[in-house]
Amino acid sequence: MFNRNYIVLISRGLLLTYFIILVYWMFLGFSRSQADEYSYNLIPFSTIKNYFQYFSHYPLLTWSINIIGNVTVFVPFGILIPLSSKRNMKLVTFIFVFLLGITTLEIMQFITRVGSFDVDDIILNTTGALIGFILLKGFYKGK
Repeated sequence: MFNRNYIVLISRGLLLTYFIILVYWMFLGFSRSQADEYSYNLIPFSTIKNYFQYFSHYPLLTWSINIIGNVTVFVPFGILIPLSSKRNMKLVTFIFVFLLGITTLEIMQFITRVGSFDVDDIILNTTGALIGFILLKGFYKGK
């Protein structure tokens, strides 16, 4: 129906737009401001475990944003990054590209002290992107 170059062009435009929105959310949205101290978590699943272990201590909105939001917001990247490539993107390449990008953003949050560097955010974000990637591959496999 559409040729590959058209899909790549539209996907790149959508990817750039979504990336700009994401950067806004990560650095300016949710009333973010610069903290006095650096904040980080380097222990995998520590923050995630804390949210589940103390579920009743967190407002549902806080829990939803930090767990569900950190997954679902990144599903479009799993679709748009591969569609933005002129070649069929393999899973390993996708994971490398995504991890490079999201880790860079987390490091920028740490350096600017707007938000924090949290390895659990990387895990949740990557999970969301992988869901998008799998959905995309499943869609094309079904055709």
